[in-house]
Amino acid sequence: MTSILQILPPEVLEQLVASSWLTGPNFLWQKDGRKLSALKTDMMYPDISGFDERDCPDLAMICDMNQDIKLELSPHPHSMRRVVNIIIAVERLKHIKEMSSGKFCEDALLNFFLENVIEERLVKPLNVTPIYCKTSRTLQCTVYDKYKKTLVQSNKLTNEDLHLKAVTLSAGTIQYKVRFSMSTYVTSVPQNNGQPVCLGISNSNLYIACSQSGGPSPVLLLKEVNSPLDTIRANDPNEYDSLLFFRKETGTAYSTFESVKFPGWFITTAFDDWKRVEMNQVPTDQTTNFTLEDQQVILS
Repeated sequence: MTSILQILPPEVLEQLVASSWLTGPNFLWQKDGRKLSALKTDMMYPDISGFDERDCPDLAMICDMNQDIKLELSPHPHSMRRVVNIIIAVERLKHIKEMSSGKFCEDALLNFFLENVIEERLVKPLNVTPIYCKTSRTLQCTVYDKYKKTLVQSNKLTNEDLHLKAVTLSAGTIQYKVRFSMSTYVTSVPQNNGQPVCLGISNSNLYIACSQSGGPSPVLLLKEVNSPLDTIRANDPNEYDSLLFFRKETGTAYSTFESVKFPGWFITTAFDDWKRVEMNQVPTDQTTNFTLEDQQVILS
């Protein structure tokens, strides 16, 4: 004999009966003292007519409904969630497919267990603040955009405020190209956006940063930093997390740089020469693809 439902204390079941959850053409519930008995009113269980109090002991009431099913009434308290699950299960049980013999079809019974008895547990990760730790690997390189323009510091060529431009350099101006020290990081939170990196200008304390800087949209800045940046936390009070970018390699040669602090914002350059390097959301008419050349790995 298979027990498929372990139900509630009689007083709780009585409340369910009163609320019409367990009434209908298939079941008739009768109160007898402190006990409840179940009678089948149709021909599904013709042998149920012999049911009496002896079928339901006081401690764990087990009511034989036919030779394939028994209904257990447990005296132990259950949570409201279990009450709701039991109600739903009983209602669906009334409509389960039967074989011509009056017994449950094995496939239908299996489906009933899968749909009503086996619960799915959803595990949600805790809200953990990401921490980025610097590795011993630093890549020194120059950066070119898709159109073979080089990134240079504006104040090296003009008297403008400090920022980066994308310029096609000639042989006489090649000394103005910027060489970067790209530090790599590992994070405490699993992610698949790319390799976290910081892009610092070699032999200086300047770093590329993505910051709102008081405006409505993020902008690209050159930020002066005197900290070693060994560990960077998300939402850092000094905004050091604005220095972090996800480097993702696309195709065989190109890399993109997405802001960690502002997801969806990428370092971009325009097609024309002497335009400022900016932050943009994709899709955009500017390019997000860059190549890293003159590479040299430094291990610390």
